[in-house]
Amino acid sequence: MKILLDRNILLFNFGLLNLIAALVLLLLMQFYFNQGTTNFLKPLKFALSIAIFSWTMGWYAFELKDQPSVYIYSWVVVITLGFEILYISFQAARGQMSHFNTSSPFYFAMTIMMGIVAVILTLWTLYIGILFFTSAVRPLPDYYLWAIRTGIILFVIFAMEGGLMGARFSHSVGEPQKGAAIPLLGWNTRIGDLRVAHFIGMHALQVIPLFSWYVFKNKSATLALACVYAILATFTFFQALQGKPFFQIQLKQLLIKT
Repeated sequence: MKILLDRNILLFNFGLLNLIAALVLLLLMQFYFNQGTTNFLKPLKFALSIAIFSWTMGWYAFELKDQPSVYIYSWVVVITLGFEILYISFQAARGQMSHFNTSSPFYFAMTIMMGIVAVILTLWTLYIGILFFTSAVRPLPDYYLWAIRTGIILFVIFAMEGGLMGARFSHSVGEPQKGAAIPLLGWNTRIGDLRVAHFIGMHALQVIPLFSWYVFKNKSATLALACVYAILATFTFFQALQGKPFFQIQLKQLLIKT
């Protein structure tokens, strides 16, 4: 933890703040769950995701030598994602939708605003990724450097997929059905769900560098992993567009077999 603090104090503290927020939301969720609602599940997942993302990018960006852009980028992360988690939590506390809410002009405007800040963050992250190709970096094994590069590229591509969900004002492809979802993740098990590819693709940011550093330790193997990972994320994307679920759970069939 101290190493991460030394690498980027702003993103470390922001990530820690979101982790603390996630613990608070978890407690709130337990209280509200007893009342038959899980409103705080969504901000809980966002808080955890933001913490992981902040620490990940704080770790990577340190490798860029003396780049003023890293300081600016750190504040972009704090401002954009800080806005997102505050609004999502506020709406959850009020029992209101945050994303895809068109029930009033204000909610519609806030939905558009969340899309705008997401695009700003994604484009800035793309810029950081470009710097890993064009600027001097601290001495790193070539396989790890390529892991960071490919991880950021895939993150940006599948973060932009969120724009499709925003344009559709839905992450579902088909008619949503209550109770047809994977616990916690919320992915639909009966129809297409664009969040699957969004989740898998964006977490290339962590998966590829971790496997490269701890398992493969080889540039060719790292690039092969990146290709396989990209194919998996792309497959789930087109699968969702066809209205097909990634996980299709037929509870009745399962009960019959058991």
